[in-house]
Amino acid sequence: MKKLFGYAEKYIAGSDWKDFAMLKFCLFAMGVLAGMRIPAKDRKQAGWVAAAVFAATYIPLMAKFVSVIMGKEE
Repeated sequence: MKKLFGYAEKYIAGSDWKDFAMLKFCLFAMGVLAGMRIPAKDRKQAGWVAAAVFAATYIPLMAKFVSVIMGKEE
């Protein structure tokens, strides 16, 4: 667990405001997908939009995190 927190601290140290904004959008989209308290007629469209936002933000965030774990600097 200490290793994971160390990686997180390295990630935060190398991040800027854009990374944190992307993280917030990613978490918001994941929350929408988990909650889905939307009327049935709009649920499918909201789910697709949230899934697209989640994928568009999650992939770059994880790519940067993996590079931190592997010890590579961007």
